[in-house]
Amino acid sequence: MSEKKKELWRSLKFVCFSISAGAIQLVSFTVMEEFLHLTHWVSYLAALVLSVVWNFTLNRKFTFHSAGNVPAAMAKVAGYYAVFTPLSTWWTAVLTGPEHGVNEYLVLIVTMLINFVTEYLFDRLVVFRNTIDTAAK
Repeated sequence: MSEKKKELWRSLKFVCFSISAGAIQLVSFTVMEEFLHLTHWVSYLAALVLSVVWNFTLNRKFTFHSAGNVPAAMAKVAGYYAVFTPLSTWWTAVLTGPEHGVNEYLVLIVTMLINFVTEYLFDRLVVFRNTIDTAAK
């Protein structure tokens, strides 16, 4: 398979796994927000953690086929989220707060889209850069 086709297939798998992670995030967020009545940022943060673990696990194994050091890869992902999580939690609180009053689901969906694009780039160019296709198939 050509490199171009491999990369397209890798991108499509990332999209599919990200959609599943997004579904996990959206469902868990909704349960915590609507049924457990947790604070908005707590619901967001817990749902984000669940989706990150799911997404990392599937993408490492099936999208990037990485045999690299799992703790090292997860540490890099943790570094990405050490920046993304405080920023997205902050803009979520600001945008959904009384001053702006933007719908929390709209903010969540836009945030998830920003996360999708930036995480793919980070995974592809940083986390798995030197270990893509190193796992036995």
